[in-house]
Amino acid sequence: MIDIGGSIKRKRLKLGLTQEELAARTELSKGFISQLERNLTSPSIATLMDILEALGTDISDFFAQSDDEKVIFSPDDMFVKEDAEIGSTVCWLVPNAQKNELEPILVTLDADGCTYPDDPHEGEEFGYVLMGSVSLVLGERRFKLKKGDSFCFKPTETHYLENHSKRQARIIWVSTPPSF
Repeated sequence: MIDIGGSIKRKRLKLGLTQEELAARTELSKGFISQLERNLTSPSIATLMDILEALGTDISDFFAQSDDEKVIFSPDDMFVKEDAEIGSTVCWLVPNAQKNELEPILVTLDADGCTYPDDPHEGEEFGYVLMGSVSLVLGERRFKLKKGDSFCFKPTETHYLENHSKRQARIIWVSTPPSF
């Protein structure tokens, strides 16, 4: 089965367009584009043709099967962002993971470092502590984790990680949908 909504979303993101911009180009609503990309609705053939034209492609290219999807990623593919102010480094392990259902990152927290608080959102969060110890803050609650511990929660509250130890900590963190 072809993931029409996911394919439209990937093409839109590849072009750097927002849902609003695609909606404006096709005279559709942002809500319709959002539902379409999540496969909650299906476009008519005429609407699909309009969307594909706005995305710079045609129906034959759109439905052509692509075997060039990258599966293996090396350190050269990864993107790293250091933030000395809060003592954290985030490494996106899969480039352009925003097009996927999940987004895996490697978080390194210096001694007394933390991540930025993330607001509540839909989806799930999973993490695994590779090295050191951290505190997971979920709203007003605080959970202590050490090497080998994992966490999994629905992000219904503001959440972040803190490292109050004197050693660096490393955590694999996976978000769905992508939010980093």
